[in-house]
Amino acid sequence: MASPSWRGFTTSWHSVDLSLDECIKCNICVSYCPVAEVTDLFPGPKYAGPQAQRFRENGQPHSPDDSVDYCSGCRVCNEVCPHGVKIAEMNARARAQIVADRGMPLRNRLLGRNELLGKVGSLAPRLANFGLHNPLSRVAAEKIVGIAREAPLPRWSAEGTFGDWMQRTAHQRLKSEKKVVYFHGCATMYYEPFIGQATVAVLEHLGYEVIVPPQNCCGLPLLSNGEFDAAARYHGGNIWKLAPYAYAGYDIVGTSTSCTLTLKEEAPELLDMHEEDAQTLKMAVWDIFEWLRERHDAGELPTDFQPLNMVLPYHAPCQYRAHRLGKPALDILRLIPGLITPESHARCCGIAGTYGYKAEKYEIAMSVGEELFEFVREEARSHIQGVRMTACDSETCRWQLEHGTDLPSRHPIEILAAAYGLYDLWERRLILS
Repeated sequence: MASPSWRGFTTSWHSVDLSLDECIKCNICVSYCPVAEVTDLFPGPKYAGPQAQRFRENGQPHSPDDSVDYCSGCRVCNEVCPHGVKIAEMNARARAQIVADRGMPLRNRLLGRNELLGKVGSLAPRLANFGLHNPLSRVAAEKIVGIAREAPLPRWSAEGTFGDWMQRTAHQRLKSEKKVVYFHGCATMYYEPFIGQATVAVLEHLGYEVIVPPQNCCGLPLLSNGEFDAAARYHGGNIWKLAPYAYAGYDIVGTSTSCTLTLKEEAPELLDMHEEDAQTLKMAVWDIFEWLRERHDAGELPTDFQPLNMVLPYHAPCQYRAHRLGKPALDILRLIPGLITPESHARCCGIAGTYGYKAEKYEIAMSVGEELFEFVREEARSHIQGVRMTACDSETCRWQLEHGTDLPSRHPIEILAAAYGLYDLWERRLILS
């Protein structure tokens, strides 16, 4: 296969392709794959990944079949493979090659542009929410472009974007010699500004001045939908905007674990962007709780927690587990007195970014998520005080959890901010002192 070029970055494919020879056809990945378990439309990671990859080589135009499109990209196969075969990356590149050969449907092009959709909807959020969420428009969206009518699409913030809030409160922000850079991601900017507000409150409670530089989408929705050229432009933009802070020695923390994984690993590897600026940025990026756990281990994390007397089922998303960091959010949450945090061992919530929004994949996503939904229901049955909310680090996973359980779901940073007495978990707003 010829090596494609994503905006000037020549892709050798070697780091991924060489790993396919490590596949011993043990079928462990197939036995753990949550998608293959619930549908015959996806034959499993081994078949769509290393086995099919051998057919894609030597100048053949594309995958021998299109079942690779039913891979959700959850990376469970990578997680369990005993030989480190990069199956999810093979599948992502196979989708990109199909897109390069045949083009992309409008639906996938729209879903890949979260930043653009966020900006447009935030101009008139109430109107955008009505237009997107009324039953008639949902039926029309399913029939015309193929977006599932029941999928848990987000709502634009009616109170303005996170950037608006930062501008309004600039005079109130802490100034300190200790500084940290915040990568908020599209969901926090346009849909969940309260996540950013809780994050700033926690970081300032630790004595850090929070820098929020210009930034754009991490590019993961584009990568997931096979649009690598556009993803390279987004990632290149973030390198240009954020690398100077990395060179200056600042840590860059993010609350979207999918975004941080993309900046640290997925974009550099899938796009073969290995120049010095990309690597410098990669090494400066932290998931917020990875960073907070480091502060705790160094004795720098305040533990002036108020008790939170509640049962809080916690799910570590696939993208979080792909960081290979353990469960830092769970480690920190378990420091809070009164908080009971049963841990989900479900493989995936099913939504997989934009995967579960697609009409032909919605029922698959819900079937995959049933393992997680049942975990939450069982925890509710097991505790006399019941379960009033769940916690999860990924925005789309939280929306899926709410959709599948009818319970509110919160980012762990919101829980931590509440334990510090800075944040109201139910109203999702800062508590002003």
